[in-house]
Amino acid sequence: MNCQHQNCFCSIIPPHLLSEIVYRNTGKTRENALQTLITTEQFRGMRQNSSSTAFVPIGQKWRVVFDARANTYLPGVLARSEGSSKTRDIAVNEAYDGSGATYDFYWQIYGRNSIDDRGMRLSSTVHYGKNYDNAFWNGYQMVYGDGDGIIFERFTKSIDIIAHELTHGITQREANLAYYGQSGALNESMSDVFGSLIKQWILKQNSSQADWIMGSGLFKPKIKGLGLRSLKQPGTAYDDPRLGKDPQPAHMDEYYNGPEDNGGVHINSGIPNYAFYLAASAIGGYAWERIGRIWYLTLRDSLRWDANFEQAAQSTIIIAKQIYGVRSKETNAIIKAWRQVGVIR
Repeated sequence: MNCQHQNCFCSIIPPHLLSEIVYRNTGKTRENALQTLITTEQFRGMRQNSSSTAFVPIGQKWRVVFDARANTYLPGVLARSEGSSKTRDIAVNEAYDGSGATYDFYWQIYGRNSIDDRGMRLSSTVHYGKNYDNAFWNGYQMVYGDGDGIIFERFTKSIDIIAHELTHGITQREANLAYYGQSGALNESMSDVFGSLIKQWILKQNSSQADWIMGSGLFKPKIKGLGLRSLKQPGTAYDDPRLGKDPQPAHMDEYYNGPEDNGGVHINSGIPNYAFYLAASAIGGYAWERIGRIWYLTLRDSLRWDANFEQAAQSTIIIAKQIYGVRSKETNAIIKAWRQVGVIR
């Protein structure tokens, strides 16, 4: 999908995983996943009026959190706004704090003034639908379900999920990567990368200390899984009879070529994810400082809507050479990483 020409809808739970839950489960678990699939597909065809353009001082946040109260009408009832005190609703507070942390990261590390770099309001809606098993960016705001309480926890619980989805908004306004095939997988990978980096930044973790798991803490304790995706070991995030096995490849030899998941946008994102992890590990230190900056500048300045993996690889290499030098540790690590995953020779 090209977000300039239609509603941009990017969700954290891929349709293939929800389909697996429907196939493998019975009772309420199956019913909740099926209803999430139906509601999600209905939402893809809807358009929302944007009222999120703001004129606020540079470097200042403007957050609003709404409560859908188990309905699917957006945005819902205002629950908290910028500068107001904590509420008794943990999901409201998590959405507020998570969007604020994401803003702070992009502002303090890369000098970016909100999603559009012009102070855009960060709008969130919590308690969307009944037992809704997903979170998504709809082109204008964040939306969070509460999960079914059987497989999924509430979707505001993981800061990397909040940061992942808000990063879709940045991608929408910069590279505008089409949400299909390799460009869509790059779209998802950018959100995974920066979702992970923002979690690392908050926890003050270097590349060796980080878990590199997207959505850690999202699964209920009885589910056999660390999270939704692993940047460190794609294909190992979960393996549970109720979910199936994580299908992500780590190398182009295992690239998924089917029609599911918009041509594998959540599946094949494992390949550029792993390239980022390999390069970050080789460089060491705080991953948001050097390799993260290279990826951010690539997203902001180099990628276009139809970019593929090889074009992304070459862009990161060019930017690394410009910033750090042709024979630098950073450049060599990035070249080696893209070679290891089979994107370049």
